[in-house]
Amino acid sequence: MLEDFFNVVKKRFNDDDDKQTNEKPAFKCPRCQSLTPMDRFEELHRVCPSCNYHGRLSARERILITADKDSFVEYDADMISCNPIDFPDYEQKMEELRSATGIKDAIITGEARIKGSPVVMGVMDSRFMMASMGSVVGEKIARAFERAAEKNLPVIMFTASGGARMQEGIVSLMQMAKTSGAVKLHSDGGGLYITVLTDPTTGGVTASFASLGDIIIAEPKILIGFAGRRVVEGTVKQRLPDDFQLAEFMQSKGFVDMIVERRKIRSTLSHLLKLHGYNKQEVQQNG
Repeated sequence: MLEDFFNVVKKRFNDDDDKQTNEKPAFKCPRCQSLTPMDRFEELHRVCPSCNYHGRLSARERILITADKDSFVEYDADMISCNPIDFPDYEQKMEELRSATGIKDAIITGEARIKGSPVVMGVMDSRFMMASMGSVVGEKIARAFERAAEKNLPVIMFTASGGARMQEGIVSLMQMAKTSGAVKLHSDGGGLYITVLTDPTTGGVTASFASLGDIIIAEPKILIGFAGRRVVEGTVKQRLPDDFQLAEFMQSKGFVDMIVERRKIRSTLSHLLKLHGYNKQEVQQNG
């Protein structure tokens, strides 16, 4: 009798183990709570098929789905930050992040083509200190705009950031002025600048180069702002709308020009570039 009971219990545990082994990994949407097979979620470039929630992408994943195949040539790949204010354990933290993410800092910049149109691209990566803007991020952005001005190329910046990197003190805040000045240099030469805001774009990044695009695109329902909601409510002493700082709210106030789903961003950028004369034929003639 005890042997029969033991066999029943053993079978139950084995069945549970087999069930767990056979179950495919799934993504649980933080917005609608629906479950999507992970391979399907990745196939959709991390967009929930139920509610259109746009998950975060790494910088290299973003480049892969935006630029023409094998067209991206990276700028300043080995640039790394120092510790200008001797912030405790900052070098160790940076080294750990470089090892974990495979990138040297919170942005990747370089030249690429989008459906044949040449561009200079910058893509922020929220895995690296929430893509905060320190000295390296600011310098790489400034150099990207300077090179684009020299080559008469448009610039596309994909932003995703928690703002300035306070571990670098005043040096991080200086990057706001430096990146804004680089945008102005590029603009004075007649260059086109398109920003694509992704989740989240906040703080000093919003207050500098992210909001200076000639055309500002945002992915649906992403967070865009400077100070946080509680800080703003505490300052103005009133309750803010439920959709405050979402992309759709910012578009209604004129801050965002257009909201584009991730699957349409590559074709939208291509259309805008060609509309402004940055096409393959023109580059060949100028070359």
